[in-house]
Amino acid sequence: MTLRNKILVLCAALAVLASVAAASVLHAAGREDRRNQVQDGGPEVNSGTVSLAPGGSARIVFRTMAWGPHRDELATVPAADPAGPRTASGVHCLRFYAAAGTGICLQAERGAMTDTYRAVVLDAGLRERAHYALPGIPTRARVSPSGRWVAWTVFVGGDSYAGTNFSTRTAVLDTRTGRLTASLEDFTAYLDGKEHHAADTNYWGVTFAADDRLFYATMATGGHTHLVRGDLAARTVTALHTNVECPSLSPDGTRIVYKKRVAGLPADAPWRLYALDLATGRETPLAEPRSVDDQAVWQDDHTVVYALPGDYGSDLYTVPADGTGKPRRLLTAGLAPAYLR
Repeated sequence: MTLRNKILVLCAALAVLASVAAASVLHAAGREDRRNQVQDGGPEVNSGTVSLAPGGSARIVFRTMAWGPHRDELATVPAADPAGPRTASGVHCLRFYAAAGTGICLQAERGAMTDTYRAVVLDAGLRERAHYALPGIPTRARVSPSGRWVAWTVFVGGDSYAGTNFSTRTAVLDTRTGRLTASLEDFTAYLDGKEHHAADTNYWGVTFAADDRLFYATMATGGHTHLVRGDLAARTVTALHTNVECPSLSPDGTRIVYKKRVAGLPADAPWRLYALDLATGRETPLAEPRSVDDQAVWQDDHTVVYALPGDYGSDLYTVPADGTGKPRRLLTAGLAPAYLR
């Protein structure tokens, strides 16, 4: 081999090595980028724009729990492809709900010694409209179908509905006027046909009717829980049914899905999902055999969505609301969904 050919071969070899090295760097960078998007085989999450505006294709907005840089952010997926790639907003929430272009985001503010919490009212572009300090740990949030009314519940003592050593505070906000009722305990309550006054009364889990006047919630007192119907104009709540927690009103306003304590179940997992027909009072157990500690969301008039523990903290499941069928996992690593159409 001539000296010239040896030099050409050496140059070619060096070029190949350089290409391999460059490819390795690019592959590593791409792998790192994918690692940021997909952690431990979890769902793909990418930064982008998330809107709460009505219209367009049906979509789900929820708190993504996937490990990585977007964990705890509000993210969205098409309702037709819930397992598909997620678009993350950069807005962090512990609990969330939205309707008609209004969102409610319950956030933690990390301090050097202790955490504080606040409720943030969001517009359709996830921009802050108003915020309110919270007296405890966020647990439930809802928006009325029109977007006018917002409610949230926090724990102010203890840390679980399953036990008895807890207290809650539920607030209701009129976003049109800015009037905040800091506690539903300010409303007049009626139990068994009589005005009710008791120091142990707690409320949680508001769900709004479409008329911007009525709502439903849980009232606990005397060791029992009750479904109450609230009137925002009269500022009253009236007990309707016992052993109801975290109610969720169907879109057509005829049924409530809720968690019910069932005798004989473990103390730390005492609930099963039930549906209540408001006209007849008939209860129907849903085909979910596991204990659900969540306020369900209606996917449509026939199906509800709820969270159960999963590898990332929480996964979302669906089950028919008439007691038929069986549970189905909707998506992994998700919590606090809202269906927007």
